[in-house]
Amino acid sequence: MIKINLAKVMLDKRISSKELAQQIGITPANLSILKTGKAHGVRFATLEKICAVLQCQPGDILEYVNETQKPHKG
Repeated sequence: MIKINLAKVMLDKRISSKELAQQIGITPANLSILKTGKAHGVRFATLEKICAVLQCQPGDILEYVNETQKPHKG
């Protein structure tokens, strides 16, 4: 599963959804779909714009989580 950490990065960078949506040229509704992980995909051009505005790497936003691996108890 791919986990979307966009909301966390936005919080760390102190940028609102409205402001980010305006700067990357998408609607706030489409940004919300990305933030909540409900999108089925993201264009590289959009990801590139997000990274440019947030000054981050794609790996800061997208994270692979292995669903079949049992949680480690420690």
